[in-house]
Amino acid sequence: MKDILILAIESSCDETAAAVVKNGREVLSNIISSQIALHTLYGGVVPEIASRKHIEKINQVIQAALSEADVTLEEIDAVGVTYGPGLVGALLVGVAEAKALAYAAGKPLVGVHHIEGHIAANFIEHKELEPPFFSLVVSGGHTHLVHVKDYGKFDIIGRTRDDAAGEAFDKVARAIGLGYPGGPKIDKVAKEGNPEAIAFPRAHMEDAPYDFSFSGVKSAVLNYINGCKMKGETYCQADVAASFQKAVTDVLVDNAMRAVEEYQIDRFAIAGGVASNTALREAMKRACDERNVKFYYPSPVYCTDNAAMIGTAAYYEYKNGTRHGWDLNAVPNLKLGER
Repeated sequence: MKDILILAIESSCDETAAAVVKNGREVLSNIISSQIALHTLYGGVVPEIASRKHIEKINQVIQAALSEADVTLEEIDAVGVTYGPGLVGALLVGVAEAKALAYAAGKPLVGVHHIEGHIAANFIEHKELEPPFFSLVVSGGHTHLVHVKDYGKFDIIGRTRDDAAGEAFDKVARAIGLGYPGGPKIDKVAKEGNPEAIAFPRAHMEDAPYDFSFSGVKSAVLNYINGCKMKGETYCQADVAASFQKAVTDVLVDNAMRAVEEYQIDRFAIAGGVASNTALREAMKRACDERNVKFYYPSPVYCTDNAAMIGTAAYYEYKNGTRHGWDLNAVPNLKLGER
């Protein structure tokens, strides 16, 4: 059987990335140009700056990906690209580049949903993992509980009503003086704190047991800090970080395990930037072990935005017959499962 090579491009936020993926599961190259240092100056991602940086870096990143994989554009079978959701300007750079390359090389164009990419990241290191399974996608922009019915077929059974988990991490990190990016910094500081020190709220939806809400716990942290300042009291940064992290993790694990039990699924995967959080991984692994559920998670490099995961998702979309025309556009609020 002929090997299928996908050149993948990812530019949905502040990482300019390109990868070459063989047969959906073998990563031949995975090049990432991160803008974290640049956006740290502003305390978060500035869309206009992100778009400009993508334009500067995208050709270099693609050339590096082809070079490291030791393949030419002629040898590629299709070009895969993230076309949503994400920052519209950032997405446009990747989509325009992918269209130009695919058109010039006479290759099929396959648009990929960013969340589908995150879920597909689990396929790279877990060759035995196949649908159906459940996946919790937790990142700066998304918190989704997804029933992965088949390759490219998804049913979202739970989502956040307000802040995404990663967004709450960033806002709390900024409030307690840790700065940006919040997730890794809270993860590190929380190891020195007591997760039971402060009782922050855990939101559960009566009408939708799998939905999430993190604006309440974020507000509770801000109120706690302001209360301490008004009373002239100091607070322990590590205790606040650990207690906040525990509150978020408890809700993520509770909702996920409720779904696993109700749907009687024996395989569960986490994905997205927050999936590299050590407390979440440990808590989820414990919960899965208690229920004899096989637990999967990607290495940290495949949790944050990267093109290898887009290449994997594009491979299965390509196999399913997905092809996009030259009118493919960036869709910043693209829903999972939409075409």
